[in-house]
Amino acid sequence: MTEGSTQTPAPAHIATYLDASMLPFPFCPGCGHHTILRELDHALVSLQWDPHSVVIVTDIGCVGLSDRYFATNAFHGLHGRSITYATGIKLANPDLHVVVLIGDGGCGIGGNHLLNAARRNVGLTVLVANNFNFGMTGGQHSVLTPHGAVTSTTRQGNPERPLDLCATVSVCGARFVARSTVFDQGLSGLIEQALQQDGFALIDIWELCTAYFTPNNRFTKKAMYELLEYGGWATGVLAQNDRPEYARAYHRAAAAEMAGFQGTGPSDERSLEPRFPADVQQRLKVVIAGAAGGRVRSTGHLLGRGAVLSGLYATQRDDYPVTVMTGHSVCEVIMDTEPIGYTGVPRPDVLILIAEEGLAKAKHWLAAMTAEDRAYVACDLLPLETAAQVIPLDFRNLAYRATRRNRAILSMGAVLRREGWYPFEAVEAIARETQRKEVATANLAALEASAHLLP
Repeated sequence: MTEGSTQTPAPAHIATYLDASMLPFPFCPGCGHHTILRELDHALVSLQWDPHSVVIVTDIGCVGLSDRYFATNAFHGLHGRSITYATGIKLANPDLHVVVLIGDGGCGIGGNHLLNAARRNVGLTVLVANNFNFGMTGGQHSVLTPHGAVTSTTRQGNPERPLDLCATVSVCGARFVARSTVFDQGLSGLIEQALQQDGFALIDIWELCTAYFTPNNRFTKKAMYELLEYGGWATGVLAQNDRPEYARAYHRAAAAEMAGFQGTGPSDERSLEPRFPADVQQRLKVVIAGAAGGRVRSTGHLLGRGAVLSGLYATQRDDYPVTVMTGHSVCEVIMDTEPIGYTGVPRPDVLILIAEEGLAKAKHWLAAMTAEDRAYVACDLLPLETAAQVIPLDFRNLAYRATRRNRAILSMGAVLRREGWYPFEAVEAIARETQRKEVATANLAALEASAHLLP
């Protein structure tokens, strides 16, 4: 590099993606998981991806212990749900390299997730550590246990036919499907090939469970290859389907759909650059309690995003019954100048109470509120018992027609005007720039009318 050069130095070569401080692996001697993790590491080293762009997703089972041993992002969850978590991660950020490590037990428990991820062609790399039984919980049989095999739940031999995992995801349209064993010399290269696929890739990796399946069935390397041959289980790359990857296709479709709206693009908090000043000095907790179908949650969303547009941090937590359009609807919004960790609201600073259904859910808040707090309450719900300051909301005297569906936004607009947490123009800008034209028009009219709700 010449003197005065500003050229960025080349990134250092990554020798391993494993966290040396966590080693050794916790698996049984002879367990195939050792090899799978080492071969995955070799594949990642060959690709030299930024560790921050890699996510290892696991669930329950011996292989579920694996994520902590990689110096990458990690997500660990419930048994059989790893593919679901991975799908959400990929949808949130299609640029991430998402790797799922799952056992044969997890494939059975999460079979529906597996089928639909393959059908959608979500850009995941799924490495199945297939040792033919539930190794962590005592060696029970799984959907991949060979016919006739002895396990703790099939002492006379498994009467079931095993699922052909590769054929199953192939017919669903997976982009890349392969089968291998931990004894194959080319396993790391096969994993590397799977990692580079722009779509759903799965490798069914046969291995030994030396704690249960091997001693119960005298199952050795030789026996494994005999099973492959006599059972007609082909190895290598078994299917390749050229289809659009789902996460990127989804983002493109969403962008195209939103292009027809008045807003500038899909709803995305990351695109909100503060441009209004806020007048909030400490954490502010606001609760809107109303009825389902009353647009309580969308009103809270406007309030929170207006806060973000005014340079504040904001969170939203909603509560509503499974009936969705009947019963209560409660929205909790927290605003602060500092990042918000815990999102619970034991006592709101401001409670906006607009429907009988919301009152039933808000009684504990009313009891907890103090004389410093404000409760904005629809007149038809008064009187009520609380130590808070009660400010009536009289919808009857508005020239604008107040309905069950617009009470929430009328009330929020009136409260924001009175409290002055941030400029009213911020919430108007959110409605105008991020909502569909017909929705924005109705909300802007209600926000304008809110000027006459409170004296």
